[in-house]
Amino acid sequence: MNNDIDTIMLYDENGTETEFKVVVKFDIEEDEYVIVSPMDAQDDELAIALKIVKEEDGSEAFQTVEDENEFEMVAEAYNTLFSEDVY
Repeated sequence: MNNDIDTIMLYDENGTETEFKVVVKFDIEEDEYVIVSPMDAQDDELAIALKIVKEEDGSEAFQTVEDENEFEMVAEAYNTLFSEDVY
């Protein structure tokens, strides 16, 4: 995924389109992740972790991070990036 993307459009299970702002994109080992928040949310209170995956045709798609261990790893990386205790 291109690093200069500020927003993405996602569709829910009913086909409703929602615009999300990209809070941050980062890599963990070989995998890419983005943290997104609905444009109408305040202060990233509804942040969602998505994994960027390659489809068979080479295009990129987003998957929610549902595995508990993977989610904890992503949350830890996010918290480290935005920690106020940076020296």
